[in-house]
Amino acid sequence: MRFQIDLKIFIFAILFYLTKQIEIYSMMMLFAMIHELGHLLAGLLMGMKPEKIQVKPYGFSIGFKLNVNDLNNKVKKGNILAIKKTIVALAGPITNAIIIFIVPYLSINIVKEIMIVYINLILIIFNILPIYPLDGGRILKGIFHIFFGKLKANKYVNKISYYTLLILTIANSICILYLKNIALIIGIGILWIMFLRENQKYKIKSRVYKLSDK
Repeated sequence: MRFQIDLKIFIFAILFYLTKQIEIYSMMMLFAMIHELGHLLAGLLMGMKPEKIQVKPYGFSIGFKLNVNDLNNKVKKGNILAIKKTIVALAGPITNAIIIFIVPYLSINIVKEIMIVYINLILIIFNILPIYPLDGGRILKGIFHIFFGKLKANKYVNKISYYTLLILTIANSICILYLKNIALIIGIGILWIMFLRENQKYKIKSRVYKLSDK
């Protein structure tokens, strides 16, 4: 299994340190790691083998090896792999929800408790956004794959991701004027970078599908 670290994480740490938000960033990364462990556990329980772990400035990412049998077992217009990927995507936000539920029963001061609940709530909201490759986008893609096939799933999720990002950018711009929070600017920037990368892959795949149909 490969392990990769994006060195831009140090730039992010410096930015949050200079804006006196380093504690929040550190806790965010901690619970983002626990979030990813939820994905890992779900994948292992379904017999999936982890292939790589990436440490990014905005969290962690775990990739799994593809199983040929999962690809060949059809479920409507999708396959078993689509179901497994959907369950794995759901596991992350569910892990954060469990943390929020158990925090009140832990012996910690009220300030820390509020901060932990707040951070995990932010992680849930952020990750369930219907933007690929966030968990919400992966869940939608898995469901669409099962009912409409892979080609239409990619098309629908790409459009939903784009329009969701447009709405968020407009709302985010208004919030920045009043809150002046660097995290908002970084957050929307990260989402656009992620989307544009996936959108490029989507365009390439679309061309391949069109050529194969000719």
